[in-house]
Amino acid sequence: MRGSGGGAATPAWRSRVALAAAGVLGLAAFCWPLVVPAAGTGAFTERAPFVLALVLPVVLALVLVELASGAIDVKALAMLGVLTAIDAVLRPLSAGTTGIDLIFFLVILGARVFGAGFGFIMGVLVMLTSALLTGGVGPWLPYQALCCAYVGLVAGVLPARVRGAGEIAMLCGWGVVSAVLYGALMDFAFWPYNVGAGTGLSWDADAGLAHNLHTFVLFELATGMGWNVGRAVTNTVAIIVVGPGVLRVLRRADRRALFETVDAEPDGPAAGAPRGSSSGARASCAGSHRWCRGRHRRSGGTGPPPQPPSMASSPRANSSSGDQP
Repeated sequence: MRGSGGGAATPAWRSRVALAAAGVLGLAAFCWPLVVPAAGTGAFTERAPFVLALVLPVVLALVLVELASGAIDVKALAMLGVLTAIDAVLRPLSAGTTGIDLIFFLVILGARVFGAGFGFIMGVLVMLTSALLTGGVGPWLPYQALCCAYVGLVAGVLPARVRGAGEIAMLCGWGVVSAVLYGALMDFAFWPYNVGAGTGLSWDADAGLAHNLHTFVLFELATGMGWNVGRAVTNTVAIIVVGPGVLRVLRRADRRALFETVDAEPDGPAAGAPRGSSSGARASCAGSHRWCRGRHRRSGGTGPPPQPPSMASSPRANSSSGDQP
């Protein structure tokens, strides 16, 4: 699935199915406290490797499906590596103090241009690679990777027609909402296991679903909103300050690196045209990749498309139209 950067506008059904499956499996990893009784911190630690074992195959399968369907091509895959590396370096610089974390805004911007599948994969890879740099590997890592993947997933399906100031406002709004949801999901993953029993904010296995959800909301407001607000402010400021420039750069890279094969005409000059004439050169140019058309469109010209460099230096292309056949 490609975003608003100029690639394929309609995702293949395989990409949709893969993204839906990844989203459902990820939510199942967070929602098991609703059906599994709390058993202490040890249960959370023991189950985390199983969540990681679930995440990695899903991401690998999603990459293969996106590549096979054309939703992510080699160019987008290269941009995925570049953005992941930059974001992984930004995480140690922010260190997450009081919720200040610089990794989410770049996931949002990358998913906005390259699509939901790109954003989901980037979210997982950013968390995994940055954890290796910061020493943040632990039972919480699979949950962090899934949460960050959801941030990119939703950013990639936001309305593509919105541009300009409206687009920045929309991305800022998702930056605020995603900051709160990220903190809530992360807290919900460990809340039943880490909060002691018998308190007003504890998980009660004998109580109903509504009672436990109400208790969790109180717990989140009391312990997590300070971090969520800091994360939301960071996302908003980063998107406002650097968002327009980053979006322009990513979209320009997406357009300039796009190659499209054009149906080739038979080799040699067109029928009825003298050998070496300009029409023969244009016929040869039409059989090349998008170099001729792309350069012509960007230059704003209305005449015939220019010749590639190899044609300009060809003796045949420089010969006069009066040569003998």
